[in-house]
Parts: sequence; C-alpha cells; structure tokens
Amino acid sequence: MFTKHTHLSVPALPWRATAAALALGLGAGLAGAADEPSVQIYGIVDIGVLTQSKSGTSGRLTQVATSGYRQSVWGFRGKEDLGNGLKVFFNLETHFDVDTGEFHGTGDAAGSGPILFRRQANLGLSGDWGQVAFGRQYGPALLAHLATEPRAFKEQFSNIYLFAYNQYAATLGPAPAGINANNDVGIFLKNAIQYRNAFGPVQVGLAYALGEAAGSLKKNSVVAAGVTYTGPVVLSFSYQNMKDGTTGEPVVKHVGFGGAVPIGDFTLKANYLNVKNADPSGAELSDVDGLSFGVDYDWSPKNKLTVAYYDNEDQRNRSDAARSLVISNDYSLSKRTLLYVQGAYVDAKAGATIKTTIVAAGVPAQDARTTLLNVGINHTF
Repeated sequence: MFTKHTHLSVPALPWRATAAALALGLGAGLAGAADEPSVQIYGIVDIGVLTQSKSGTSGRLTQVATSGYRQSVWGFRGKEDLGNGLKVFFNLETHFDVDTGEFHGTGDAAGSGPILFRRQANLGLSGDWGQVAFGRQYGPALLAHLATEPRAFKEQFSNIYLFAYNQYAATLGPAPAGINANNDVGIFLKNAIQYRNAFGPVQVGLAYALGEAAGSLKKNSVVAAGVTYTGPVVLSFSYQNMKDGTTGEPVVKHVGFGGAVPIGDFTLKANYLNVKNADPSGAELSDVDGLSFGVDYDWSPKNKLTVAYYDNEDQRNRSDAARSLVISNDYSLSKRTLLYVQGAYVDAKAGATIKTTIVAAGVPAQDARTTLLNVGINHTF
C-alpha cells in the first residue's frame, strides 16, 4: 500500500502565499489571468539524505530520501475563458519517488495499487461566485491550516501525518475500524464536489464526496469544510466526517483550529488537531490530540529558520504518544530552488503508533528517543 517513504502533503509555496493560492489551488482555475486557453506542465522534484539514530529495533539508518520538504509531483493544469465571467479549469497531478523513479504508493482503498493521478484528477468551473470542482481533489480541511500549522504541513516532521494516518485507518479498515473507501488518507477526496470562494479576508471550502452506495447517501460519504481568515493575524478551522461504507455510521471525525501572528521578521504559530476513529457501529476506538507550536524567523532575505514543538497523544491509549522538537532552515538559491536542513528529536512512548508520529516512515522507535537529520534540495518547475 505505501512504499518506502510515505509522503502526503500539498504543493510547496511560502506560507504567506499558501492561504490564498494553495487554498484555491485545487486547480488551475486560479493560475494566471490570461483569457486565452492555456495548458501548463508543472512539478516539484525533491530529494535528500535522511539519517536517524534509531530505526525500530535496529540501530542507525541512513538513506536517500525522496520528498523531504515537499512531495515530488508532475502534472497538467489548464483553463479556458468561456466568456461572461465564466472559466473552465482542470487538474491532473501525479506523485512519484525521486530515489527510485517509481509512482508513489497510495493510501487508497485495498486493491487500488499505485494511482497515476493520485493527487488530483478534476474538472471545474469558476466565476465571480467562486469555483466548483468535480473529481479527485485535495479536501478543504487540510488546506485550511497551511498558514497556521507550525511547519505548513511539510513532508517531513510535521502534523501532516497525524492528520493523514488517523484517517488512513478508515481507508483500508484494519480490524476493527470501519471502512470509508472514498478518500486517500483523508487528504485526497474521491468522487468529490467542492465549492470554494473568498468573502473578503475569509476563504471558505466545502466538499462532499458521494459514497455511491445504492439506496443511501450516507454510506461511504465524506463531508469536509475548511475556513481561513487572513488579516492582521491568520485564523483557521477545519472539519471532516467520514461514514462507514456498510453501516453509514461515522468512522472518522476530525476538527482543527489554528492561528498565526506575524511580528516583524517573526511569525508565531499554534495549531490543534483532533481525530477520532470508530468501528462500523460508531463505537470510538481512538481519540488523538495533536497540539503544536512554532515560530518562523526570516533572518535574511534568503533564509527562514523554523522551530516547532509537537505534543501528540491518543486520549484513549495514553501510551500511544510522541513529543517532538523540530529545527529547520530553508535557504533559497532562487525563486524555484531551495536547500533545506531539518532536524527532529522524537520522544516516543512504548505504545506509540503512526497515529502520533511526525515522521514520514512512521515511528522511528517505540519507547525511545530518536534524533533525525534530513538535508536536501527542492526544485519546482
């Protein structure tokens, strides 16, 4: 299901741009202002070296690691002006691993295997009233927190994994969890209809993924929402609810809040995520809290230093917990090329699982303290 590295997040942009561009960047409906029809090939190539002091029950592990800063992707996006303020747009986006050249593994339903356009395959319309997209696409819950998650949901060492892995349980349904096969790790929604619009400084996204179950609109469905306010401060809210494919009972309930405050060259951030998993009857199995704090410091025109702290714990199983400190620096060689250095100190309890991790490959070692260092280069085109 997942390959050597499990990377999940969204395209790379500075956080100041993500709230506007990425939150709407489900599509090319937002790219550019030209009136003529256009199609763009785009992508991200990201690779580096990752070393960790402990790996499961073994010792130090060093590897060439794809996608440490952002996921490696390529895709097509296009748009056409239909007149009278109406435009059509489409998005097709593939995820791949630079270290092997393979398509990235998927967290989609059992038997699906690697998917060509895992991240996006959608078509939509936009106008003064907002935009609506149909098909496989980023859900609005994750996008809402791009400017308030301390590390903007980077591919390594962020709470993108708490968000994703707590919803992954309901994707493949390891017993006794319920199953919702209409999403990919809670980030990519299938069979989805999503509406997005900006109301002054408030960006709103609402999505409904049809369960396509005969005789029921509830079974296998997903409802998601994301709201971001961008003003003197940034505030974010998210909600996501997934229903079991057989019973129609909620098997994933997600809610999140966040805030970011710029102070000169510094930006202070705080974020809270909670995800509850349930069995097909709706009985709760886990209740994971993710609390994170961080600060960005633009200490030169080309350098950003980030310090972040993560405290993640399952309230139903207190031994499933991890506390992590992350320090990173991003150096811009150009507008499109970035060198990054990021280190993490992870203190995982004896029962720690992928539900409380900030590491792409899962918990490096249970009941242990692990240090990790990732150095790499990221290029967009």
